[in-house]
Amino acid sequence: MKKSNLWLVPAAFFALCCTLNLWGCLSDNDLERCVKPALMPLLCLTTFTYLLTSARSAGAILLMCAQLFGFAGDTMLLGKGFAFFAGGIGCFMVGHIFYITLFGGISWKGLKAWHWAVALACCAAIVACLIKVIGISGAMLAPMGIYGFVLTLLMFSTLAGALRFGGFSWWLLFAGSVLFTFSDALIAVRNFGGLSPFMGGFVVMITYLAAQTMLAIGSVSLITRQTHRRP
Repeated sequence: MKKSNLWLVPAAFFALCCTLNLWGCLSDNDLERCVKPALMPLLCLTTFTYLLTSARSAGAILLMCAQLFGFAGDTMLLGKGFAFFAGGIGCFMVGHIFYITLFGGISWKGLKAWHWAVALACCAAIVACLIKVIGISGAMLAPMGIYGFVLTLLMFSTLAGALRFGGFSWWLLFAGSVLFTFSDALIAVRNFGGLSPFMGGFVVMITYLAAQTMLAIGSVSLITRQTHRRP
């Protein structure tokens, strides 16, 4: 099938919406809230139109599912109150599981038991440190701990690929997962540690958008390469 550049259209709209969203974080909260729900659907449409003529695989489905759950999480977090916060975190966690399935399905093949033991212990230690530093306690301790563990596992799934296979795609995926963790840590600090909403909102969004873009580019490169290697 002849390769199409149709993906450039939603990509351009995604870049425009990113700019408007960040501008809204600094100057107009209503603009930020209006633009935010369009971000992930546009990124998902970009990956869909690109992979439509490049690679059709289970990996493409996993990537788009992760992005759509990111959209659901973005939308839920626009609401006020515990129910919306919990729903948003839950949607993002499901999205992370799709990402982990995509990346870990490649990077974890052939790992020995001690590799798993070290990785899981490191995940638990990182989450415990973050919870202690941020000051999460009470009813939110368990759900935020679980979410943090899943997010940290995402980092290790991309780091394993970067260390085992190398290459730009895997290191980009690792950088994206680290930025995602940093962005979510800022959200936790803003909600539990009293960070200024003004500064927190802008930094959260610029790191979040960078993370999702890196994960998309790295995933598309990885999926395309894996598909072309098939006999």
